[in-house]
Amino acid sequence: MKAILKQLHIALLLAPFAAQAQMPNDAIYMGKNQLCVAGMYSHSSWNQYWENTLKRENFNIGTQTTQSAMIMPAFGISKRVNVIMSLPYVWTSTSAGNLMGQKGIQDVSAWLKVKALIVGGFSLHAIVGGSIPVGDYVPDFMPMSIGMQCRTATGRLMANYKHPKTGLYLTAYGSYGWRSNAKSDRDAYQADDRVYNTNQIRVPNTYDAAVRLGILRRGWQTEVWAERVACLNGDNIRRNDMPFLTNNMQATSVGWYGKFQPHTIGVNARVGYVVDGLNVGQSTSYTVGVLYQISFKK
Repeated sequence: MKAILKQLHIALLLAPFAAQAQMPNDAIYMGKNQLCVAGMYSHSSWNQYWENTLKRENFNIGTQTTQSAMIMPAFGISKRVNVIMSLPYVWTSTSAGNLMGQKGIQDVSAWLKVKALIVGGFSLHAIVGGSIPVGDYVPDFMPMSIGMQCRTATGRLMANYKHPKTGLYLTAYGSYGWRSNAKSDRDAYQADDRVYNTNQIRVPNTYDAAVRLGILRRGWQTEVWAERVACLNGDNIRRNDMPFLTNNMQATSVGWYGKFQPHTIGVNARVGYVVDGLNVGQSTSYTVGVLYQISFKK
């Protein structure tokens, strides 16, 4: 269950030059030769989850908590082309039972964001990205695993409108995510009511969509958002069993984001809540960050 929550991008926050926030899912760009380095802390926890469509508790787990510390640099190749990277350190725990938490470096991720079209206050953007596991963690020990130990690739199309005077904006996007097989220590695994005699676990591909409404002004930003992340296929958690990499995980979340950065140094925060799901935990999450901008312009 933790693994799909990591796909909700709730830890990906930063703010670059000129008091702007930049993520792989917003329409804000850094200028040419400008770098922002963000240090982020994220916390996500749940004590209820959806086992297939059944919402329940598990007193052998209690409250499951996932925390992460992330470094996230972003660089402006030009004012219309940006590169963003991230590397998180993740650790998990439960308040009850005997399941041991995991900790370690997870996956290194990178995105290329391109502003493809500008017409007045409307803009169209294309984002491509991917991730590669760098930590030696165990993927098939959910919900305590810190990741899925598979390579990913994502393509996203995003539309944005910003009112030139008020700073009011509306952003919407949709994306498709490809995920490779994950290698397990097991010689076989069970999924879709079948036994597969291989250590290569088929991890479902994903899609996501979101809408964001907010105000962006010089020195500050605030927005509310709603997003949907789901697998394209997969099975369900079996009754009283642990979640597994092949599960069809789906989550709908809502939340708020805010940032204050009057000068080079800034801070931001984000909160989110899963309102509906399938084979995931109903988590409450928050992220806080410190932002530092550097300009390499002469």
